[in-house]
Amino acid sequence: MASGGKPNLDNGRRSTSSPKLKGRDHAKDTLCRNVTIYGRCRYEDKGARNPHHDPQRISAAQSTEGGGGSSKKRLNVDSPSFTPSATPLNGSSGLKKSATISPKAASAAPFLPKGVLPRSNPATPQIQPESSTPDWSIGEIQDFVPQGFDASHVETIHGHGNGALSTPAFDPFVSSSTTLGASGNVGHQVQPNLYTHDPSAMGGAAFFGAQDTFQQPVQYHLYAPIGPHNQNILGYQRNVHDLFLPNSFREELQKKAAATLQTLPSSQLPAQIDYFHSLVPLDLSHQKNAAIFGYPSWVYKAQSSKDGNFYVLRRIEGFRLTNEKAIRSVQNWKRVGCGSVVTVHDAFTNRSFQDSSLIFVTDYHPLSKTLAEQHLADGQGRYQSRHNTGHIPEQVLWSYITQIANALKAIHSAGLAARVIEPSKILITGKNRIRLNACGILDVVQFDSQRPLADLQHQDLVNFGQLLLTLGASSPSVMHNPTNAMEHFSRMYSAQLNNSVYWLLSGMHKDQERTIDIFISGISSQLISTFDSSLHLDDQLICDLSRELENARIVRLLTKLNFINERPEYEHDRQWSENGERYFLKLYRDYVFHQVDAQNAPVVDLGHVLTSLNKLDAGSDEKITLISRDEQSCFIVSYKELKKAVEASFQALLKPARRM
Repeated sequence: MASGGKPNLDNGRRSTSSPKLKGRDHAKDTLCRNVTIYGRCRYEDKGARNPHHDPQRISAAQSTEGGGGSSKKRLNVDSPSFTPSATPLNGSSGLKKSATISPKAASAAPFLPKGVLPRSNPATPQIQPESSTPDWSIGEIQDFVPQGFDASHVETIHGHGNGALSTPAFDPFVSSSTTLGASGNVGHQVQPNLYTHDPSAMGGAAFFGAQDTFQQPVQYHLYAPIGPHNQNILGYQRNVHDLFLPNSFREELQKKAAATLQTLPSSQLPAQIDYFHSLVPLDLSHQKNAAIFGYPSWVYKAQSSKDGNFYVLRRIEGFRLTNEKAIRSVQNWKRVGCGSVVTVHDAFTNRSFQDSSLIFVTDYHPLSKTLAEQHLADGQGRYQSRHNTGHIPEQVLWSYITQIANALKAIHSAGLAARVIEPSKILITGKNRIRLNACGILDVVQFDSQRPLADLQHQDLVNFGQLLLTLGASSPSVMHNPTNAMEHFSRMYSAQLNNSVYWLLSGMHKDQERTIDIFISGISSQLISTFDSSLHLDDQLICDLSRELENARIVRLLTKLNFINERPEYEHDRQWSENGERYFLKLYRDYVFHQVDAQNAPVVDLGHVLTSLNKLDAGSDEKITLISRDEQSCFIVSYKELKKAVEASFQALLKPARRM
């Protein structure tokens, strides 16, 4: 009954047909799934019923290979546009994405993997032998390569014996402009591994904005010995002065600063002239002298209330301005920017001296002397100088000639004439450094009696030659007898210098053209020598300046130490007690400044102070022993630990101020 009432399970299975075997007529038109997924089917030649070749895909591949039209490009205007779904906002439901297929998708090209080529046509089937290895490999499909990657920077394995890839250094300033279609030409090159270690850590710089990367601070505690080095001395032969500016140079600068700030408390001079105040007379003689300008002149140092700088006021006493065009000629001198000419800034009339005076404003060069004060002596005491040697070396004289020629070149090129080339009006502002002074005054004072510019420039050459004769003879009265002066000059100096002076003295002759340019070309060999001397001086000044580059470094460190030590508000703080972690900063101060010798006498050693502070600033690993004042506690710490304590303590002091 059991068999009659209930059908057999096995019989039921036999009578029920499988749904997979029902209606297989449509399978002949369905592409094999293996071809869709893997690109090929291993059962293609073993009786598989589904077709393994899509005619539409084969025609698309053939048109891609042979046509070369717009389908070969990776970007096609005929391709359907991508429309992202709207992102829902906070509190609002997102828009529902349409489940229907866009009509543009009908004309889209079928998907084909990049590295897969059409296999074989039905006429010539491609038979592959079976093996234990998988029928498809990763090498048949190319790796994904970003569009911004420049494959030309990666060398192929065939160019290296060891098969290693050489990754060039990343340059964030060179953009990789690889075209989208160029990636198809990298078929046989080794693709780079994008997951390898980047030693330069700059691989992502192309995807992020420019940011300030951290850089190690400059080691300011190290003094670089900038050349040139002319002294070949050993280390133990050096002294403390080698760390700072030369004493002579420092004293000279300090004297110039003191002279600049010098004032005259009880003075009968006017308290203010126009926008200048604090007048100090600079004349060494109180006698009036009107030989050069036709009017007595006085020189004062004054400070400007406009910019706070110091200037020289040259007063032409008793001059009455009758023509405004005369004082306007000073505007041309303002445009003369030459290192061998004292710059003229302004000119105006003033009655603060109880008369009609003409005031010229020029640059102030403290502690400057004139050529007359430095080299000339007439026995009367006016130009008597303790530094007078009686004979000027020829090299120094050539230096003067070069600088005066430079000044005349700039003046004549501006369409002007110096007109005043006198030993008493040429300043020495440094070692063999001279400047033409009092230029432009005669253009205003003698404005009504104008001479041709060419004659004035020729007269400058004659005055130049007379100046050289006067300096060569070291006497201002030598020009009373020019013939004897020239004979004396020829016996003292070389033939080239004699010919140059004679050429200048003949400046008014009309036999040939005489200009300052022709004179400069004649002394070109000496110009090179003077220029070389100026280069050596520049090197020396740079070397001296490098010693003072970080002269405030020790001051900053001392300031931090004094901010930290002996603060009364931290007397009961555990960290600052005798067992605290910052107590040894007090002991370090005693170690640096409060040392005593065996006789209990204070040790004043600048070298020890500088060495200790330099090591602290550098954070050296050297260890020192710090002993308390009662000699009951002892600390062995390194300069590195001391530096960390200084920085931590100083930052702790800044925290309350930041809260406020």
